[in-house]
Amino acid sequence: MQYILLAYVDESGWTKLTKAEQEQGVAAYAAYVEALTKAGALVGKSRLQPSSAATTVRVADGKPQVLDGPYVESKEQLGGYFLIDVADIDAAIAWATRCPAASHGTVEVRPLWVMPA
Repeated sequence: MQYILLAYVDESGWTKLTKAEQEQGVAAYAAYVEALTKAGALVGKSRLQPSSAATTVRVADGKPQVLDGPYVESKEQLGGYFLIDVADIDAAIAWATRCPAASHGTVEVRPLWVMPA
C-alpha cells in the first residue's frame, strides 16, 4: 500500500544552523533515502521550495481567489515528502519515525486513496 510521509519543519531553522550542522542534516536525509531505496520502499520524493514561494487557490461563491503564500500560518511548514510503498500502516509509521524531520519537526503519515480502475 502506498503512503505519503509529509515532512513539516520550521524552514527558518536551516539558516540558524552552522555549516557543519547543515552538512550533518544533508547526510542524515541522504542516509534515509538510501535506506528507503535499499528496502525497495521508495516510490518518490521531493524537497519543496520555501512556503514564501507558495500560491494558495480556493473558490468562494464561484469565484477563484488566489493568495500569495501558504493559507495556514503555523510554526512548521511542509518542507517535502516521501512517497513509499509498504505492507501496512505500521511499516509506514516505522519509516516515518526514521525520517530526520521527525527529530526536528513532524512527519504526517497518510495513505494514498486508491482510485478504482
